[in-house]
Amino acid sequence: MPCKEKNPLNPKKLLLTKWTAAKPIQKRKHFLVSKVILPELPESAIEFVEIEAVFDKKVEIIPWRDLQDRNIWLQGWV
Repeated sequence: MPCKEKNPLNPKKLLLTKWTAAKPIQKRKHFLVSKVILPELPESAIEFVEIEAVFDKKVEIIPWRDLQDRNIWLQGWV
């Protein structure tokens, strides 16, 4: 059985998905993708998502491809 090193993520399906930061910063560990940021040109690829911390509702914009790095993000709330 092949080993999956990266999750095959589709940026269009990330809205409201749950994530856990591998290394929490300032008590922020659990996050929710609150918005998929669409590019200005419709034919351009999606590059960024907005994540919201569950702890204090702080919002950050990150490249959606960072979510594939297991050293930074774990899928779900762990």
